[in-house]
Amino acid sequence: MMRNFVAVASALLVRYAVAQGMLRFGCSQLVIERSDPIVNPGMNPSAHTHQVVGGNSFNITMDPANHDPAAMSTCTSCTYSEDFSNYWTASMYFKSPENGTYKLVPQMANYRNRGSSELLPQEGGITVYYMQPFGGSSKTTAFKPGFRMVAGNPALRSKSGTFPGICHRCNGNAEKNGGGGAPCDSGDSSTFPTKTCSGGIRATVIFPTCWDGKNLDSPDHKTHMAYSPGGAALAGSSCPSTHPIRVPQIMYEIMWDTRQFNDPKYFSGGKQPFVYSFGDETGHGQHGDYLFGWKGDALQRGMDALGKNGCSNDVCSTALKIQSGKDAIACTKSTQVKETVGRKGEWLTSLPGDMQAMH
Repeated sequence: MMRNFVAVASALLVRYAVAQGMLRFGCSQLVIERSDPIVNPGMNPSAHTHQVVGGNSFNITMDPANHDPAAMSTCTSCTYSEDFSNYWTASMYFKSPENGTYKLVPQMANYRNRGSSELLPQEGGITVYYMQPFGGSSKTTAFKPGFRMVAGNPALRSKSGTFPGICHRCNGNAEKNGGGGAPCDSGDSSTFPTKTCSGGIRATVIFPTCWDGKNLDSPDHKTHMAYSPGGAALAGSSCPSTHPIRVPQIMYEIMWDTRQFNDPKYFSGGKQPFVYSFGDETGHGQHGDYLFGWKGDALQRGMDALGKNGCSNDVCSTALKIQSGKDAIACTKSTQVKETVGRKGEWLTSLPGDMQAMH
């Protein structure tokens, strides 16, 4: 049994390292604010701070009946210029053990290729993946206009009930420079690392891969989707009968630049100084939101072209339109919520929204 597990894990690592069967690209920061058009539509401000990337039509309310990101956006902060989707996660803060004040943790660019220190042309933001199945048929069906979903649970404060694709990695310099392996392996944890990380912290959010084929959303933004049987973070092609449509597996990587906070005294006695914007001092409640917004059939074209004519990662120009890193970085949006959330490095006396930090 163990030998078979190791063989399967090794095969996944090899395929992941070669980076075949996936679109992997950078999306620079669009805005940081307290808004959430999926969980809290129309609420200004929403409960906690998010860092958002993608199309600049991102709004407090994005009702699919009258809001088409591909039609309403004039730019995107992502590499592929036909991708006006929005991707967002909670922001991370450093909580000073000395006086209890908070400072927003910045994000940094991810590496472009494994084994190389070259960085993706992005400023902060998220590295987005659209992956084919890891095993079985490579066929996937692109999401439909109006589709949205959430992965993770912000209410969690213990490992019980956590999802296989929610994890953190303590990056060394090698990992920061392209030496990282498959996500959410035995070296990763749903909790924040309890030691200094010379290459920052890589946070990962992996979404479910099986759609019910009927609903573009659900009341909890989750039950119209299901994880592939078997419980692996990187899913194969199989889906349950209740959710028979295999869609691309979406994954976020957020490279938190925690290096300025690497004082060993902050990590003494198994403690750590970081907290998510919704008050989570454990990391277990990490979560991500996805709102589809690719133009026309662009995503299906991209997924079908993978592995052909050099189409892979952020270089799929045979099927998709690519914009310069400069143009992607230039796509930003003014905040819709007039408050200070620490974007300029300010120290805050409390988390935005007065969220209470809890372990």
